[in-house]
Amino acid sequence: MTSAEIRIDLEPYSSDVVTVIPVRKGDVPEPLTSADLGLDADRLEQLGVTGTTGQSTRILVATDDEDGEAAALLIGIGDSRDEEALRRAAGTAARTLSKAASVVYDLVEPTDAELEALLTGHVLGGYRYDRFKSTDEGVIDAQQVNATGTTDDIEQRVTSITDAVVLTRDLVNTPPSALVPEDFADAVVDLFDDESVVVEVWDEQRLIDEGCGGVLGVGAGSVNSPRIVHLEYEPEDAVAHIALVGKGITFDSGGLSIKPAASMVGMKFDMGGAASVVGTIRAAASLGLPVHVSGWCMLAENMPSGSAIKPDDVLTTHSGVTVEVTNTDAEGRLVLSDGLSLASEQQPDLIIDIATLTGAQVVALGDRTTGLLGNEEEWRDRALAAGKTVGEPVWAMPIPEEFDEKLESNIADIVNSKPGDRSGGMLFAGAFLQRFIGIDDEGNDIPWLHFDIAGPAETKAPYGYVAKGATGVPVRTLVELLSTLN
Repeated sequence: MTSAEIRIDLEPYSSDVVTVIPVRKGDVPEPLTSADLGLDADRLEQLGVTGTTGQSTRILVATDDEDGEAAALLIGIGDSRDEEALRRAAGTAARTLSKAASVVYDLVEPTDAELEALLTGHVLGGYRYDRFKSTDEGVIDAQQVNATGTTDDIEQRVTSITDAVVLTRDLVNTPPSALVPEDFADAVVDLFDDESVVVEVWDEQRLIDEGCGGVLGVGAGSVNSPRIVHLEYEPEDAVAHIALVGKGITFDSGGLSIKPAASMVGMKFDMGGAASVVGTIRAAASLGLPVHVSGWCMLAENMPSGSAIKPDDVLTTHSGVTVEVTNTDAEGRLVLSDGLSLASEQQPDLIIDIATLTGAQVVALGDRTTGLLGNEEEWRDRALAAGKTVGEPVWAMPIPEEFDEKLESNIADIVNSKPGDRSGGMLFAGAFLQRFIGIDDEGNDIPWLHFDIAGPAETKAPYGYVAKGATGVPVRTLVELLSTLN
């Protein structure tokens, strides 16, 4: 990964710094800078600057330094000066300026939110994962980045959130041979070595003792035994308790219902839900949010072998619900079944599960929009608003009542899939998961949201402030949601 150190003592327009100036589109493109650079309409036209989103133009600026000039980058933000436009522009600038030692953003009369957007976009847009690179690509190891007007509070918030997203991306980008369930668990233990977050690892024997048949069944075919990582961040002044449950399939071959070779490439990303749980709790603790957040990372490797679960097998989950396995490649919902019932036993105010769950999500909503399902309209609306605020698109989907009939099994309580029935795959998965949500002390269903991030968890090409590979979705959405509970 690359790192960007936010430093707040840089002065713009010096020979040691590349200054980034956002430019808005219009009949006369407007350079949104607080300095007089002589960038009138004629000069912008000569430079070919239009303010179109993502357009970048390098110029030299006269300075009082002995070198006499400094570099500046004009970056287009499109028609609007909103925070998402600034984040995207900064992400593009970060990739353009990957070899610059120091970068400073200059924006006229910026708000705190705009400064946060610029810094967040730059840090995330400049991300790269190079742990396994054998050659130096010519980019610097650490880059200092600032925006004029930045305060310590803004710096701390940006650092906390971007560190969490980078952590999530790093975990998801790690090759499966270097991150089996035990490796994931060890990494989380090492990560939280202070007292703010308590980490407990459940090994295979503990899973047997707890009756976690879902995660045990999925991991049965691998030489790498499954794990559950349980995290607790519980500040004294907590105003609410949110439980996060993440799908953590460190590699998904499909099991005996094996995937085609081409479909198996990229299945290291199938633990993106568990990684986002870790990243979100890391940010919540770093920011000191007054919210009790518990996390359940459901970790297994789904492999074919003589010990693997078979189609027609029946698993008994932690809640006691029995599941007829009709497709071993519908494994994510099996590990989540144990996690959701464990989370329900804590009686939280809200359960959120996050999973790269269904190809149907990608078919319905594409590669960038998360599918959202759940049982509580108010929490759903809060999650939609949080995603909109941070620029991570989320779209609500229903769980129609007729899907209860599709879950019926002849020999068990429910089935995990309907072979040959491709209709509403994302909705079927939601109906399955809902069966494992418990009731509160008053006899009502515990509020629950399900984030299907099968598409948004990764991208094959960078865009805006999203780097190629793991995206870190939906960590910023979840942090924003938690932040609204103050």
